[in-house]
Amino acid sequence: MSGFDDTWLIVPCYNEGTVIFDVLSRARETFPNIVAVNDGSRDNSAAQIRAAGAHLVDHPVNLGQGAAIQTGVEYARAQPGAEFFVTFDADGQHQVKDVVRMIERLRTEPVDIIVGTRFAGQDNSQVPWIKRLVLKTVVMLSPRTKRLGLSDAHNGLRAFNRKVAEEMNIRMNGMSHASEIVTMIDKQGWRVDEEPVDILYTEYSMSKGQSLINGVNILADGLVARRLP
Repeated sequence: MSGFDDTWLIVPCYNEGTVIFDVLSRARETFPNIVAVNDGSRDNSAAQIRAAGAHLVDHPVNLGQGAAIQTGVEYARAQPGAEFFVTFDADGQHQVKDVVRMIERLRTEPVDIIVGTRFAGQDNSQVPWIKRLVLKTVVMLSPRTKRLGLSDAHNGLRAFNRKVAEEMNIRMNGMSHASEIVTMIDKQGWRVDEEPVDILYTEYSMSKGQSLINGVNILADGLVARRLP
């Protein structure tokens, strides 16, 4: 029996066939329960997910990361004994050691959701400058994010308890889901805190989302999400 049998990792996946097997295999050494949502991938992602031993849920077409996370949350919260949940990237940027700390905090502290941060007083020079600029701008433009004490609201590594999983209802399919989750934290009154985490920026992961256009899309999606009722 694992010490994390009550924990589910939720991994949205879109065309990550070259890395997803290794990412899931390493994570399963500590966390046996993983659901990977294959979000309309055109490569061999689904086969690699099965080979790694994770639960597989397929979207027949690409719906976006927000939709994939919501599908994964709904799947995981329906599993017997599921009490803690983690959103975990498929590209190898997130580290299991950070998840372990976050889950232990959820077990012992009065907090419902913990969001990873690259900016909580530690050296963030490993974060590409355009990414750093965009993320800090998002926080600056969001009074809600600042009021909640969040410094890195678009960090994809989040751990949360059953209460949050039951109430989570992501409606924004794209990257704006991160801003939508911040809105839910505020409106639902979820107790939130941050955890400093190390993000592994590899040549592979940087090739998939560090462009200026991606940054502009994050800002635009955040403005749309804040207009949701």
